[in-house]
Amino acid sequence: MENNGSILMQRYDLGKLLGQGTFAKVHHARNLKTGTSVAIKIIDKEKILKVGMVDQIKREISVMRLVRHPNVVELYEVMASKTKIYFVMEYAKGGELFNKVAKGKLKEDVARKYFQQLISAVDFCHSRGVYHRDLKPENLLLDENGNLKVSDFGLSALAESKHQDGLLHTTCGTPAYVAPEVINRKGYDGAKADIWSCGVVLFVLLAGYLPFHDSNLMELYRKIGKAEYRFPNWFPSEVRRLLSKILDPNPKTRISITKIMENSWFQKGLDPVLRITETGEKEPADLEVEAVFGSNESASTTAEAKQELATLSNLNAFDIISFSAGFDLSGLFEENKQKKEVRFTSRQPASAIISKLEDIAKRLMLKVKKKDGGLLKMEGSKEGRKGVLSIDAGIFEVTPSFHLVEVKKSSGDTLEYQKIVKQEIRPALKDIVWAWQGEQQQQPEEPMPLLQPISPPAS
Repeated sequence: MENNGSILMQRYDLGKLLGQGTFAKVHHARNLKTGTSVAIKIIDKEKILKVGMVDQIKREISVMRLVRHPNVVELYEVMASKTKIYFVMEYAKGGELFNKVAKGKLKEDVARKYFQQLISAVDFCHSRGVYHRDLKPENLLLDENGNLKVSDFGLSALAESKHQDGLLHTTCGTPAYVAPEVINRKGYDGAKADIWSCGVVLFVLLAGYLPFHDSNLMELYRKIGKAEYRFPNWFPSEVRRLLSKILDPNPKTRISITKIMENSWFQKGLDPVLRITETGEKEPADLEVEAVFGSNESASTTAEAKQELATLSNLNAFDIISFSAGFDLSGLFEENKQKKEVRFTSRQPASAIISKLEDIAKRLMLKVKKKDGGLLKMEGSKEGRKGVLSIDAGIFEVTPSFHLVEVKKSSGDTLEYQKIVKQEIRPALKDIVWAWQGEQQQQPEEPMPLLQPISPPAS
């Protein structure tokens, strides 16, 4: 038995629900031995196996093991049963910083204290090769003494995630807080992107609203890309100068964390404790990552799904917006003769989509190679006018029962590709396609909700 009433693993007295998501719940709990309050994140194993989130959970464990700092939520231990994974973490009694700023702007010295703690934590993360990539007031918690704690490393990236060009290429984060180079989807420096987000957080703390805000997402992108914002008249000149250097749309000239920490405004009232780099050398208990996903009763029944979906890419709200035809910055979905990619949505499971694509490739005598991230590469065997035709099909999960598929030419002749798509691929996919993107279509019955940004005060 996992629970004896509200007792978890004979070690924790499980209390009230603090928060809930698609794959996990967070409860307040009390350590039965020490009486200490903790937060326990309870993750459903079967759900994350089905949707290919195993690597993301492993990454979160690895990251929290690397990052031990006074201003980062501490991971005490990880436990597992046959059906659940339990993250036992530091309990931040003060809740989200977002709740404070939602009531209005903060005083300058209060905002500066939080910013100092945020920069100290982010600097330490970067020194360990960890880039958070989703810094915002909702992911900044407060302990009972009002000290800031960075949380939610589910979207974080490790240094080894970089491509050969030394950049990260996964678009993630919350639109209003992401750096211009992340929107451009051309690769970015994780440290520089985090610095930009810290600047947006500082602006929000001092102003009570976002620097980049527009109900039209295309206009929001444009404003972020050009760093088009206005300082409220109550911002001190020192803050304006610092923020101008942080919210520099060019990552190459954007201020570094070292320079931020040397800034005279930042230095005011700086707590000496922030100069401590970590809380100690002790390792969190029971962090054998592979053991957490060890054999269990459901492993045999989900083996095939795990093999197909373990690396299936997940779409967050930012990706969904970027992929939407109405917000496509490239214009590739406009009716023109040179488009090299098409996208469709499907309510079929990923395994059915993969099977259908493999059948089509077999009929067209194309070789199929499976790659990471839910990518299928289909290649011809004969040289065409512009080399061998190669088609990539990427499958992205929006929800477990709703997928977006992108089919695009990666090499070969465009006219040959368009002919195959029009005459062969599209007709063969008709029984699994819910809607082709960029065409007149009904809207999804259950659209993905977007977080409401903090609105500026009415003028």
